[in-house]
Amino acid sequence: MPAGGCFCGKVRLQYDGDAQVKALCHCADCKKITGSTYSTNIVVPGSGFSITSGKPKMVPTQADSGKTISSAICSDCGSTMYREGETFGDSKVIKAGTLDDASGLEGAKPDIELYAPQRVSWVAKVEGAKQLKGMPGSEEV
Repeated sequence: MPAGGCFCGKVRLQYDGDAQVKALCHCADCKKITGSTYSTNIVVPGSGFSITSGKPKMVPTQADSGKTISSAICSDCGSTMYREGETFGDSKVIKAGTLDDASGLEGAKPDIELYAPQRVSWVAKVEGAKQLKGMPGSEEV
């Protein structure tokens, strides 16, 4: 069962089952959350997801889609571990870099890129990944 957690180790998570989708997201929120050019995400069913220790602080914001999305952040070290919101139903959007096993990040090659028009010019698109203007269900670029 894949597991991971925050930088300081206070909050731990795990999930069971296969990823529903693997996505890079170029939205403004993901750039802020990661402090980088995009986020690498694994979307997993909520039914197989659990917090095994600690309790993340949930920070709700209005996403670029206009819907509320909450980020699970360690109140000690500030790591964002996952996100949730009505757009995803009961699924959890795990930040792939929080997984313990390095192969988790290797296996997170994206199927889609979200908010592709917001990609910074010096980052190439992922070959074979569907390029979307926004969230899943939005128009392709």
